[in-house]
Amino acid sequence: MQISLKSTERDAFIVHLLFVILCAGILLLPIPLLIGPRLFILVVAYNILIPAIGYWRGHKDWLYLWVFVALISLLMIFPDWFLVTPLGTLVFLPDGFPQIGPVSGYMALLWAIPLFIIIFLGLRIIERRSKPLAYGIVALTSFLIFTAAEASLTFVWHAQNVTMIASVALYILLPEIILGLSAFWGYQSIQDKSHWWKPVAAFLIMLLYIGSACFFYLLIEIIILG
Repeated sequence: MQISLKSTERDAFIVHLLFVILCAGILLLPIPLLIGPRLFILVVAYNILIPAIGYWRGHKDWLYLWVFVALISLLMIFPDWFLVTPLGTLVFLPDGFPQIGPVSGYMALLWAIPLFIIIFLGLRIIERRSKPLAYGIVALTSFLIFTAAEASLTFVWHAQNVTMIASVALYILLPEIILGLSAFWGYQSIQDKSHWWKPVAAFLIMLLYIGSACFFYLLIEIIILG
């Protein structure tokens, strides 16, 4: 079966392919730059590329989605801070970049990258197939992306004082899937409403994530395995 890509899908594929190439170049270049500034460059590049290419190519939906995920990402500083202290299940390693509290500063926009991909993919699945399938794909994609990040970026942050599968904290897997699903549902719920709904929805999604992280920490680490 031949699949014909729409312009928004083709452009998104090209932009993310270029971003992957940029990541490889920035991370592997033999230059005297610590990992924190390198990640900051990549985070800034992505958060410029998406709205800039979206505007240039006439994909207004990219701009609306980017604003939404950027707001969520800014607020995700609070859950990360909470996991570092007082919960003590996460630690950010010294990486040469200024911190917001105990959290590396580039984290303020880093969450926008996976969330944009997750929601964009889910919206395309709804358009092509069905809403139930889209939610299944969003859940699976959230699991794969966030688990890969937890497993591969241990030189930037890592879990501690919790049950682990390799380098991935067991208790945080479901909250991260919930984050992807709630962000996807939240964007669908407010995309045709006033822009003032975006910060409200972003705040509620952040609260749901921090609440689910606390619940599953209690359930898994204290009640089941404690």
